Amino acid sequence: MLVVPGRAGEAPGPTAEAQEVEKAGTGRWHLWARLGLRARVTLLFGLGALVLSVSMGCLSYFTVRHFLVSERENASVHQAYLNAKLIRSTLHGTTGIVPLLAAADSGTAGSNSLLYVGSDGKWYVRSISVGQGALPYSLRHLVLSGAPADESFQTDGDPQFAVGVPVTSINVAYFEVFDLNDLRGTLRVLALALIAAGLVTTALGAGLGRSAAGRALRPLTGVSSAAMAIASGDLDTRLPAAIDDPDLAGLTGSFNAMVDQLQERIEREERFTSDVSHELRSPLTTLSNTLAVLEAHRLELDEPAQRALVLLGADLRRFQRMVGELLEISRTDTGSADVSLEEVVLGELVQRSVATSSHTLPGDCAPPEVEVEPAVADAWVTVDKRRFERVMANLLENAAIYGGGATDVRARRGPDDPEGRATVWVTVEDHGPGVSPDERSRVFERFYRGQASGQRGAGNGTGLGLALVAEHVRLQGGRVWADQADGGGARFTIEIPVTDGDSW
Repeated sequence: MLVVPGRAGEAPGPTAEAQEVEKAGTGRWHLWARLGLRARVTLLFGLGALVLSVSMGCLSYFTVRHFLVSERENASVHQAYLNAKLIRSTLHGTTGIVPLLAAADSGTAGSNSLLYVGSDGKWYVRSISVGQGALPYSLRHLVLSGAPADESFQTDGDPQFAVGVPVTSINVAYFEVFDLNDLRGTLRVLALALIAAGLVTTALGAGLGRSAAGRALRPLTGVSSAAMAIASGDLDTRLPAAIDDPDLAGLTGSFNAMVDQLQERIEREERFTSDVSHELRSPLTTLSNTLAVLEAHRLELDEPAQRALVLLGADLRRFQRMVGELLEISRTDTGSADVSLEEVVLGELVQRSVATSSHTLPGDCAPPEVEVEPAVADAWVTVDKRRFERVMANLLENAAIYGGGATDVRARRGPDDPEGRATVWVTVEDHGPGVSPDERSRVFERFYRGQASGQRGAGNGTGLGLALVAEHVRLQGGRVWADQADGGGARFTIEIPVTDGDSW
């Protein structure tokens, strides 16, 4: 007995072979799971049709083959006995044996006769292609022993059927060999026809499966489209009531009820944010006016009070800005944002936006260099100038807070968007630590500050600047993303469609 050492009470783990089998099974399952539901249904229908076609084809082929072969063998035995009877009644001497064999074969196509005359121990054949050596030994032995017999065999790959009849009254043995090539050809045609029918049936089964899957998944396609519309912000999307299909009525009702609750909750939160922001403006105005009075008499205060006043002023202004940004976001969420689009020249817009925004940056941040490619300097874009300037201001301020200041701002031609429109790219780069790949999509979320929140100076941010950038760019028909600059640091890119791209 083989004993495997191990700890007492410890169950033996799976062997390496078992682990390999488990991995193989898991891999096959993952491969099957990666197929879409429609592809899986189509594949199952096709496999079902293939199995059914193979089963029915094999059953039909072997049934017909057995019937045809049995019918041919019975007809051959009957013909051989008739010919043997003819030989017994007409054979006189040995001079007319070969003509008599030819006469016997004339009644059956594809047959050759042989005769063994026991009195002189000679074989007589009609054709030299089929002699006594072509007959199976077992067949010759039985017939020459006085027992009739028949046997199937092959000669040079051709199927043959031989019948032997002993004629004891005249001491001869009659043999007849039948060529079954015509039967084999018939069976080959039958097999090809069944294979073709099986392939057609499999294709029809797969087509039927795809059609059935399409009809079954059509409601799910509607659900998917509705879910995508809701995810993009269209909360008024609903599924039509499935009156004619009781199986889908529950799904439709549950989905619409879920969307109703979601819309109600979002609208309640939006109203809450808007109301709170509006209610905070009045006390903030009072606090701001009070702060202005205190700052006017700052020199009359002692040094600790002055430091406290500076801190109070910084936090109050930050709070005012946060409330203003919350109000702006709430207007965007409720669809009441005022967007005033107009056609402007890109080069002048970028230069003016950077120059205006540079005045609001901290004193130790130098204005970035602005580079506008000649190809896009005179390009016309349709934007809201106020919102575009706000976008540039937020990006430059974000670079000042988290990246040590923007290094340069570039405007250049971008690739065509998915709709085939020409675009321009406006990029803002800094020399900070950059944005990690995991955070590049999340930095545009509201109040998300990520790893940068622990850096020096990061406390001056509200976490809403980049969220507003994304909203402003979206309202102007563009998009924005973050990636890594060529020399390190973060790079934010704004893509805006060109009004007349054919003029380039």
